Amino acid sequence: MNPEVKEKIDQLVADNKVLVFMKGSKLMPQCGFSNNVVQILNTLGIPYETVDILQDYEIRQGIKEYSNWPTIPQVYINGEFVGGSDILIELYQNGELQQMVEVALAS
Repeated sequence: MNPEVKEKIDQLVADNKVLVFMKGSKLMPQCGFSNNVVQILNTLGIPYETVDILQDYEIRQGIKEYSNWPTIPQVYINGEFVGGSDILIELYQNGELQQMVEVALAS
């Protein structure tokens, strides 16, 4: 990953309390896993931003290296990589996701 791509991802993660790198947008997810994440975040009723990796090949490849995680979507809360669809579902079901988001939005 080149330094410009890393810097762009760093900035996106730093600028957004809750950020999802996904296929498509929150209004039109382009895969089932991205849709799962959007539905969970919408259910929580929290503000979040998305980055459509289908629109930017460098980010699409770079984010996998950045997080050392091979799949999309990728969720960041308060600058920390949380995981993808399966992890978010698990965190949501056990109540941990709500706590993580409340802490992030309060800081």
